[in-house]
Amino acid sequence: MSKGLKIGLIIVAVLVLLVAGVANWVIGGYNKAVSMDEAVKGQWAQVENQLKRRYDLIPNLVETVKGYAKHEKELFENIAKARTQYFQQKSINGQIKASHGLEKSLSRLLLLREQYPQLKANENFLKLQDSLEGTENRIAVERKRYNDAVKTINTYVRTFFGRTFAGLAGVEKSEYYELPQGEAEVPKVKFGN
Repeated sequence: MSKGLKIGLIIVAVLVLLVAGVANWVIGGYNKAVSMDEAVKGQWAQVENQLKRRYDLIPNLVETVKGYAKHEKELFENIAKARTQYFQQKSINGQIKASHGLEKSLSRLLLLREQYPQLKANENFLKLQDSLEGTENRIAVERKRYNDAVKTINTYVRTFFGRTFAGLAGVEKSEYYELPQGEAEVPKVKFGN
């Protein structure tokens, strides 16, 4: 074998390895973007599971409280409206916004027990309240996990090469599930004038 042929084979081998390395890198980046996108969707599904549990508990809680708080009709109507709006939403962002309205109303509903001592002692109410509070804790955990997945993908999408791979995979930034304005404040329940 001539010296020129050996050099030519070495150059071809190096080019093949280089092309294979670049192809592997591109495929890896593409797959990483897809994987992160699926992680966000999977975490949102977990949030939805807990929100569904909340929405399934609400009618029972509302019916239990209604007997004690008949004049809080507006609150019950707002809860029912928020529940309906949640299930009508088609996008994650719409569902997040709809759940914020319900969270405000639920806070007020749970504060009703302070106004009604007999409600605090009602076993059905206490069981439902415990279930709802447990669900709210689960929602908080799943919301944090969802937001962690969103942070990961949003960081990747903002990086130089991540943006390219995300674009190739059709992956976009995701929205965080954040508390709505004023949610950090403790709601006040007032009766009468």
